[in-house]
Amino acid sequence: MLRAVADTHAVIWYLYDDPRLSALARAVFEEAAAAGDQIGFSTITLAEIVYLSEKGRLHSQVFGRLLAALDQSASVLRELPFDRAAAAVLPAIDRSKVPDFPDRLIAATTQLYGVPLISRDRKIQLSGLITVW
Repeated sequence: MLRAVADTHAVIWYLYDDPRLSALARAVFEEAAAAGDQIGFSTITLAEIVYLSEKGRLHSQVFGRLLAALDQSASVLRELPFDRAAAAVLPAIDRSKVPDFPDRLIAATTQLYGVPLISRDRKIQLSGLITVW
């Protein structure tokens, strides 16, 4: 079962056990893992990680670490495609409330699956989307 969708920062912070991931967000990841459920992330997260690595804002090993986590048989993380179904939801994500394009794609993915979004992004939290942080 899909419990939530995580934004790019939340995925990275979970992978690296980073203290910037809130206690509540960490608990959602851990409870999903313990129950055999999953936390999804949009495929845009993969592209964002490559882009941020190329710009020197992330270590180049982050992408490989995420792929390795996905390859584990009981991974709590699940890649969710940004496809025509997610694109059809995109107009419902108000650009004035969620102006960053990758964030809008992630928000559309969350809306498509009808689960909360794990994000510390204040604009997303104020947008009316159900968020966990």
